[in-house]
Parts: sequence; structure tokens; C-alpha cells
Amino acid sequence: MGKFFNQQAAIGSGKHRQLLVALAVSLLAPANLFAGSASAQSLAPEVKLPTIPAINEYANPKAPANNPIANEPELVLSAKLAENGENIGRGLVWRVFSPEPDPDGKLQLLATSKGGTTSFNLAPGSYLVHVAFGRAGATKRITMTRAKRNETMILDAGGVKLNAVLSGGGRIPQDQLRFSIYEDHEDATGERALIIPDVKPESVVRLNAGTYQIVSNYGTANAVIRADIRVEAGKITEANVEHRAAQLTMKLVRENGGEALADTAWSVLTTSGDIVRESVGAFASIVLAEGEYIIIAKNKDKIYQRDFKVVAGRNQDVEVLATGGASAASTANQPVGGDEPLD
Repeated sequence: MGKFFNQQAAIGSGKHRQLLVALAVSLLAPANLFAGSASAQSLAPEVKLPTIPAINEYANPKAPANNPIANEPELVLSAKLAENGENIGRGLVWRVFSPEPDPDGKLQLLATSKGGTTSFNLAPGSYLVHVAFGRAGATKRITMTRAKRNETMILDAGGVKLNAVLSGGGRIPQDQLRFSIYEDHEDATGERALIIPDVKPESVVRLNAGTYQIVSNYGTANAVIRADIRVEAGKITEANVEHRAAQLTMKLVRENGGEALADTAWSVLTTSGDIVRESVGAFASIVLAEGEYIIIAKNKDKIYQRDFKVVAGRNQDVEVLATGGASAASTANQPVGGDEPLD
């Protein structure tokens, strides 16, 4: 193999060696390749490049010439929960409106901002400024001149944190607990206006100072508690209500401790015959306020029932025995606990 390599090297020692030498010279002295004569230089006409302005001469959105609003006087806005409180640093929504309604009767929205303290550049004139912090808010008419103006808006607002427990201090699963907040006074129809529905427990709701009615629902049946609360400016009011209720899991069985029968229709009634809840399934789970009830289970063409008393804070499994049931057809026109037919 070594002898073969030497022969190949010898073959390339003629013209090939000359080419390699020429290539080496060109790499070592590249200037020689581009050096032309005077006549060669005259073939390339002189090109005059256009003048390119400096990049900082292009439109700057912050430059006064390109932002006419920036030439208008500045209105700096901040907000407090109470007169002696600190400025709110975040969570505010600012809106600036024209004070005169348009042909549709609506105020024209001119500018908005979110966060804490903010500023707007506004032409001299009158404006309505509204600030919202959660469900709390305030509106003020502000007149701008050619001078810069600082304005602090007092929301006169606080917050409320809601929760509930079972009688005796038992814990309620948060996914089964919800609150609604209503105005404290009734309207002409005797109803209270709903302000905020489906408030989660332990969440802080921002409200203007005043009295409100809260409604706490444990489950989706009749475990409902109402209470009035007072919200004070600059403070968080914690309200805990107590539910006197329990959760029941009902099943229809052929014997005590037996398997639940599928395709069972359930009805829970008060002792006066008012329906509290209806459902279908082998297992029916329901939260009921303490008291006495009638549980009715219908399976195929048979109806079974049981009287039951709910004790506050005592969650239980309730079995209804599928024995001695009445025919659904024979009881269709009969009241729950009487012998006289229904009209």
C-alpha cells in the first residue's frame, strides 16, 4: 500500500503541482486577483448612493409631533377605599366618559386604564370619570383646564369574606357551598335585587359601604340561610353562617345492608306534602335542612316510602326496604299520607 501511494504522488507532480502552487499564491495574496489596470477601473461607472436618514428621524409614537394627545394637559388619578386610607395599587378599572349622551342616550367612552394610579391626557373641558374596584365604584365630574391636575377618588368601600359551617362546627365541603349577595332593601315587587351570584367561600368581594343580605346555599335543596351584613369602608368583614343540615345518601334495598336497586326514582317531601327534591338513580344524595321528611322510592311498578328525621350535622346513609310496596297504579290518585283521593 505504501508503494502505491508514492506512485500516485509522483503522477501529480507535473501540471498538478503547478496548479497547486498557483492556488497557494492566490490565497496568500488575494489583492493581486482584484488589482486591475487604469483602463479596467474606467469600466466601472461611479454610483452615487442616496442619503439615508438616521433611524431616529423616523416616526416616534412618543414624540409630541406624532402624538397630539400628549400635548393636552395631564390628569393624574388615584383612588382610596376610605378618606384616611392608602392609595390602591392595583385592581382598579378607570373609564373616562363624555358628559353629554350621544343620540342613543349613551355616554361616549373616551379612554380606559387598568391598574392603580393612572393618568390621561385630556383636552380642556368637562368629563365624567368612573373608577371600579371589584363591585365597588365611584363617579366624579372633572373639568380640565390647560394646567396639569391631580385627583384622588374616595370609593367609600370595603370587602366581605363569606364562609359557613355546620351546626357544632363541622366543616362543609366548599364545592357544595355557594353564596349570593343581595341589596338590603326590597323593590316595589317585594324582591331584593341580586348583586352578585355564586360567590365562592373564602373569596373577598369588594363592595361599597352599606348593608347587604347574603344567602348561603348548602347543596341544592332546602339548606338555605339568610343573614344581613354591614360592610365598612376600608375594612374586610368576615361573615360565617351556620347551617343546621345534613347530607343523606338514599338507596332502595331488598334487605338491610343489601345492594341498591337500580332505576329507582326518588322523591323527598315535607310532612305537609311539599316536594323538596326529585332524582333518579340507585344512590340519591341530597343535603336537607334539619326536620322531618317522607322519602318515596319508585322502582318498576312499585312504590315504597319511609318517614325520616334529619338531625343537623349528622350525615347518614338511609335505606328504604323494598318490601310490602304499593302498586304505582293504585296510589296514583292517593295522597302521600291520607286515604282520600286527590282532586
